[in-house]
Parts: sequence; C-alpha cells; structure tokens
Amino acid sequence: MNMKLKKLDIDRAVIVAAIIFFSVELILVLHRHFSYYPSYSSFDQGIFNQVFWNSLHGNFFQGSLSSTRSISESIPQVDYHRLGQHFTPALLLWLPIYAIWPTAATLLTLNVTLITAAGVVLYVLARQRLNPQLSALIAMSFYGTKAVIGPTLGNFQDLCQLPLFVFGLFLALERRSWGWFWLLAGLILAVREDAGIVLFSIGFYLIASKRHPWIGLVVCLVSFSYAIAITSKVMPLFSQDVPQRFLIDQFGHFVEGDKTSSLEVLLALASKPWLLLHEIFNPLGRTIQYILDRSFPLAFIPLISPSTWALDAAPLLVLLLRDDPWALSMNMRFALTVVPGLFYGAIIWWHHHPGAFKLKLRRFWAFCISASVFFALLSNPHRALSFIIPDSFSPWVYASPVQQWERAQIINSFLARIPNDASVSATTYMIPHLSSRRAILGFPSLELVNDAKEKISVDYIAADLGQLQQYQVAFKDDRDRLKTMVPIIDELVAQNRYGLVDCQDGVILMRRGVADDRISLAAWQSFRQEVQPILTP
Repeated sequence: MNMKLKKLDIDRAVIVAAIIFFSVELILVLHRHFSYYPSYSSFDQGIFNQVFWNSLHGNFFQGSLSSTRSISESIPQVDYHRLGQHFTPALLLWLPIYAIWPTAATLLTLNVTLITAAGVVLYVLARQRLNPQLSALIAMSFYGTKAVIGPTLGNFQDLCQLPLFVFGLFLALERRSWGWFWLLAGLILAVREDAGIVLFSIGFYLIASKRHPWIGLVVCLVSFSYAIAITSKVMPLFSQDVPQRFLIDQFGHFVEGDKTSSLEVLLALASKPWLLLHEIFNPLGRTIQYILDRSFPLAFIPLISPSTWALDAAPLLVLLLRDDPWALSMNMRFALTVVPGLFYGAIIWWHHHPGAFKLKLRRFWAFCISASVFFALLSNPHRALSFIIPDSFSPWVYASPVQQWERAQIINSFLARIPNDASVSATTYMIPHLSSRRAILGFPSLELVNDAKEKISVDYIAADLGQLQQYQVAFKDDRDRLKTMVPIIDELVAQNRYGLVDCQDGVILMRRGVADDRISLAAWQSFRQEVQPILTP
C-alpha cells in the first residue's frame, strides 16, 4: 500500500510539473503575442500561420510570406509552395485542430502543448527502466532545461513535434511495439527534411549498442536515403532554395560554387577531415560551453553516458558544423534536435548504474534543475519576459505591461479596419496577427503576384515605428529599420500612392488610392520631427 501511495505521489509530482510548465509557458507566449512585443521569430510565426491558413483553404503549404525568403522569386507570389524551403508534411496532422480556431494563437498553444506532452511521455519512457523517483527527476529535468524552455517560449516551429515523436519511438522500442516504432519513425521523417539526421543517429545507436543491429541498419539506410531523395529530388521541384541558398548558407565553407546538394556536402565533409575537426572545436570555448549547458539539468550525467553520445552524434555534429551564429543557442529551435537523445541516453545510464542514485547526487541534481530554470528565465528567451526584465540596462530600455497593452489597444483598433480579404504589408510584430489571409508581405515590401498571375501593390500598410523609435537607442537593427522605413513612408505620402488613414504614437495605417486624413497627416509630421535626429547621419 505504501509503495502504491509513493508511486501515486511521484506521478502527481510529474503532473504538477507538467501543469506548471504548460501554464507558465503559455501565459508568457500569449502575453507577448497579444501585446505585440518584439520576438526574434515573429516573422516565422506569420509564415507558419499563413501556411496553416492556406492549407485549411485547400492551398496546401503555400504562402506569400515564405515567398519573400525564396531566391526563386524576384517578386513574392501568393501561390509559392514552402515545401521548397522545408519539407514538413507532418504539419497536416494538426490542421483539424487549427480549423477549430484558425489564428496564430492556436499555433502558439499547440507548440506549448506538444512540448508539455513530450515530457509526460518521457516519464512513461523512464518508468520502463527506472524507479518512480528517478523517473520523475528525469521528467522534471526535461521541463527545467533551457533547451526546452527557450525554444518553447519562441513561436510555433516544426521541430516542436520532434521530442514527442522521438520519445514515443523510444517507448515503442522499449516495449518492442514494432508497428508503432515504424509509424513514429515515419512521422519523424515527416517533421522536416533534416529530421532524418536524428533518426540516423538512433539507428547508429541500435547498431553500436548491439541491441537491434539489423533494425538499426534499416533505420540508417531509410533515414539517409529519405533525406538525400527529399532534398535532392523532391524539394527542388518547388524551388531552388535548398541547393542554392540553405545548403550554401550553412555549409558553403565546405563546398565550392553557388549550388550544391546534400550528397555533395557529405562528400566534402568526408574529404576534408582537418577542416571538419577545426569546425567542430573552433571556437573551443563555445563547443565546450554548449555541451556543458545541455547536460547541466541532468547533473552532467550525459557527459559520461556512451548512449547519449551515440544517440546525439549526428544532430550534434550538424549543429557544430553549421555556419550559423544561432546554431548553438539553447533558446533556438535547433536545440530540440539533441534533446531526445540526451534524455534517453541518461535513462539508459541510470538503468546500468542504479547504485549511483545517492542522497548527495539527488541534492545536486535538484540544484541543477532549479539553477537551470532560473538562468533560462533570466536570459529572457525570445524577450518573453520583457515586461519584467528590461531589454537593455545601458542604455535603459524597458516597457511596462501597462505601456505594452496600451500600445496593443492602438494596434488592435488599426488592424480591425483592414478587411480579411485585403492584401497588406506590415512590420514584423504585426505579421502573425494579419497572416490569416492570402496576400501579406513584410514592410517595406509592397508588390506581389496574385492568383491571377498579376503584379499588384498591396491594399494596406500597417507599421509600428514608435516601437522602433523606443528600441533603436540600444539595438542597431531597429535603428536601421527606422532609417529605412521613415523615408519610404514619406515618399508614399508625397506620391499620393497611399493615404494616411490613421497615425497615433508612431503606429500608422495607410490605404492605397485614398487621400490623407488631415489629422493623421499632422500626427505623422509630428512623429517625423521627433525621429529626425535619429535619421540624420
């Protein structure tokens, strides 16, 4: 009876941890979303929301926002297929949920829900080998690691599905449920064209550990073949973004020319072992810091777990080799690729070393989890806590919750005047709210190709320059945007192409082919005088 009660208490502790994680993360992301607060990936949130919205209306995986990031289109097109940039058929699984409430906020909720569910599945997975108390600490470590907290506080992204699917696959492996194993393997591949890297590492582990070498061999062959075929044959049917942009941007330092393929990149890596080693360990401090940071919430156990190194070999190698300053950020979505192997490897290590679960280690482990949560939130990932933590201390940049919501009311009143079927160009933080439509661009882009294959100018412009004015003192990117956008608006007004419909506190709404509202024009001229010292070299 006592054992059953103890197990019930541990289960309840995991449920409480999951509820706290879900509630805090969801409140923070929804607060940032509805208060129009800056996020590094707000544009991506708009991309995904438009892809879902278009798919819901029969235009699967299309998006004008995605088109703006394509090298294949000189002018953005409303019927551009995002599958040329990222092959993500697994997103269709969630389309029925999106249909209930087709907004960007639904995707944010889905993002947090999938990650939270992954932690529950992880606990069930751990219970296959470990006692309830140890399994609970594993699950709490998951909810407490920066590599989970940070990406979840961002916007919806395709990799949020990965931990749930991979933990499910590990659970099927433990129970020898091979039907579920292969189904989940297929879902992992469908997450994204490069998710096969994670699956390949799992196959490598099954071979190296001699648990299921033949199954591991099949997994390696299938994942490798799928990744090569999708990136080399299928995705180029939609656009040339993979061979001419993404692979060149990320691995161009290994290959020559302005076009390549996944296979060519692999051959280049194999033919340049010294350059490969140089990229892995340079800079050495960054590599060591990343490996320590990801292991910290698990009391550094993954560092001494051979299973973890095997399970994370391929995705970790890719992160270390990418020519991307964000690749090793614990707050970005890429960190989720190494999370499943990290935790399953820890489970396997504890299974083989049950005697190490002593009081001192348990206390140290609890400290690691607590400290991980503290430092993860202190870093203000994706500026989700900027209503508490200033964005800059020197110079001082801070907007109180009252200021944020007052500004949000102004923006909401402006956006409500834009018809749902109108084309629009908007600044980044408004895009997620306006992206449930066929034609939308990021300001200052104004032209796109519609379904009739005609080049048109957007009907409306919505821009928040007041926020840029506030933050430019500390952030060069905001200052550069302000310097670019103000002259463009001046030119549009002077040419009478767009009329100022409203202007308040640096938030403007313009409409094509109408005359300026006199009061709004005066408000714009007043704002223009305020920012003139910033625009002057």
